[in-house]
Amino acid sequence: MTFELSSDHETFRKVVRDFAEREVAPHVAQWDRDHHLPLEVVRAMGDLGLFGLVVPEEYGGSAGDFTSLCVAIEELGRVDQSIGITLEAGVGLGINPILTYGTDEQKHTWLPDLVAGRALAGFGLTEPEAGSDAGATKTRAVLADGTWTINGAKAFITNSGTDMTSCVTVTAKTGDNEISSIIVPSGTEGFVVEPAYDKLGWHISDTHGLTFDDCRVPEENLLGRRGDGFRQFLAVLDDGRIAIAALAVGLAQGCLDLSVKYSKERHTFGSPIGARQGVAFALSDLAVSVEAARLLTYKAAWLKDAGRPAAQLKQAASIAKLYATEAAVTATRIATQVFGGNGFMEEFPVARFYRDAKILEIGEGTSEVQRMLIARGLGLPVQ
Repeated sequence: MTFELSSDHETFRKVVRDFAEREVAPHVAQWDRDHHLPLEVVRAMGDLGLFGLVVPEEYGGSAGDFTSLCVAIEELGRVDQSIGITLEAGVGLGINPILTYGTDEQKHTWLPDLVAGRALAGFGLTEPEAGSDAGATKTRAVLADGTWTINGAKAFITNSGTDMTSCVTVTAKTGDNEISSIIVPSGTEGFVVEPAYDKLGWHISDTHGLTFDDCRVPEENLLGRRGDGFRQFLAVLDDGRIAIAALAVGLAQGCLDLSVKYSKERHTFGSPIGARQGVAFALSDLAVSVEAARLLTYKAAWLKDAGRPAAQLKQAASIAKLYATEAAVTATRIATQVFGGNGFMEEFPVARFYRDAKILEIGEGTSEVQRMLIARGLGLPVQ
């Protein structure tokens, strides 16, 4: 039994941390103010190999493990959540469905550019009236004469509207009680990317609603078998929940690091505020929750890398996602309180973290959904 990452993982962590502190940290406040996703940074992440960590070498990847991806997401998220989610969604929601369910032709068509960071892909699951109840999708796709005609709308889709977005995989009803996944290339007639959302946080991340109005794509753009879409996105979300947990760990660690440093530098009544039990004990509690969140997250990542049964992985993923994301939200509350009035000022990173944190409890399965899944894993007949 070991509770340490391998030396290779720790070496890789240092590489990504150096990249984040050098290429992201000095500019992130301005990008956040401008609501600007720097595509040059996305390409640099591709050059570093981050998008190809779990992808076989034949598509340009490094055939690494899922744990390495979690390390990268955590380190990027420690500096900025938007950059972290760009990688998380780029791999987990963009690359993963095609890699896992695509044909050889689909993989060779789409993966090389996605893996190299020359392109991004989105995953269109959520709809205006189908969020947690994703099976209630209203988007429809009708097959006739070798062509799928898609009509409907998707909501809150990450990486879907950049200048380098190459495609979006969407779920659609293709028959009675049948949901399938279909790859829709960017620029396809009838595929409309709506204006970017005005969000509370994640200002740098690219997020749009999508509309499909008699959007036609070839029959061979079906991803996997017809009718397997529901099963596919459930599996995709299991992986994604572990990755979101890693993103949350990064945020919580960032809050702890900034708060400890500030508590040593900020003096009141003749001594650093870290000497006050009110501050010191709060940061002690935060350190405990960061450690617990990290252990839960990397246990889940290890279970995936070890090929453990799907039910075991699903339970671990939900536990990690629930605990880590709620710990992250609490971390931002503690950090902004430690910073006092400065914590309410946008010039300090904890204010950005405070805005960014809440979505972690919502995206890729709300906290309520995680509790429901965990309860079912315990054998409880919860509805």
